[in-house]
Amino acid sequence: MDAFLGYWKPNWIVIMESELWPNLIIGASKCGIGLALLNARLSAKSFRHWSRPVLFPLISLLLSKFSLIAPLSSVQAIHFQLLQAPPFSIKFSGDLKYAVDEYEQKDTRHIEYLQKQLSQKQVWMAASIHRGEEEIIMGVHNVLVQTHPDIVTIIVPRHPQHGQEIAEELQKGGQNVALRSQHKELIPGISIYLVDTLGELRQLYKLTPIAVIGGSFFPGLAGHNISEAAAAGCAVLTGHHVGHFSHMVREMQQLNPLSVMQVSGKLELEKVLMELFADAKILESRQKAAKEAFHALSSAVVSSAWDVLNFHLLRNKC
Repeated sequence: MDAFLGYWKPNWIVIMESELWPNLIIGASKCGIGLALLNARLSAKSFRHWSRPVLFPLISLLLSKFSLIAPLSSVQAIHFQLLQAPPFSIKFSGDLKYAVDEYEQKDTRHIEYLQKQLSQKQVWMAASIHRGEEEIIMGVHNVLVQTHPDIVTIIVPRHPQHGQEIAEELQKGGQNVALRSQHKELIPGISIYLVDTLGELRQLYKLTPIAVIGGSFFPGLAGHNISEAAAAGCAVLTGHHVGHFSHMVREMQQLNPLSVMQVSGKLELEKVLMELFADAKILESRQKAAKEAFHALSSAVVSSAWDVLNFHLLRNKC
């Protein structure tokens, strides 16, 4: 690490989230390199880990080297204070996960082709689905398809390598499944579209009016980023086990309770989706609420982060 820092000689190091590498932090401090921790968070497990008497002196030392610690929430700020982060270094700047900007994808042919196939369908998407959650999604799908025969359920596993496994299991159960990696068309009789590719989630959100964010239906899971779905104008649903993203759910709901809806499991998810597909006005109001809440939270997040970085770190190291 000393050789790396000596070669590159950075003026500042900005760390995202909570990957705290002792060699990097101590080495940077010795070299007079400014340190900042943005989107700072500690899971309950990590907080308990660092609070152990044998590790507490180390985490206190590491946190003392930061000129700026920007926590995700007031609860996270308290956690860092309890681990003896210097109070003057803790400043709020907003969640940079809201910094979802428009971007142009060079090759959109495959997305556009899928969009054409979905244009006459009723569509909903279950994104970032963990193993086991597909059973909830399929349970809901099997009910919806009885009253909405033109429905298409898009399933995006959190780990694409699970796509083939899930497809095989569904096919054994009599389901007709189209795998994205195989470029299979949504011919009549296929109502499950399983995405086993990487890097397309943001584009896929634009194809569906409803997004159910997984990693949130079972204890022990910690949720996933809901801002990308909200930015795309989806009606956003998620489970109650949102862990790391509880602050994001809370912030959006405080701006508009319709922006994010939390459901407890199959029966409640089924009921809500039935309502959304049956009433276009309710669906539109939830889509609008999610998008407006996202824009309210994202409009100044980058400039806010830059301002605190500049005040606490950059201007003192120029």
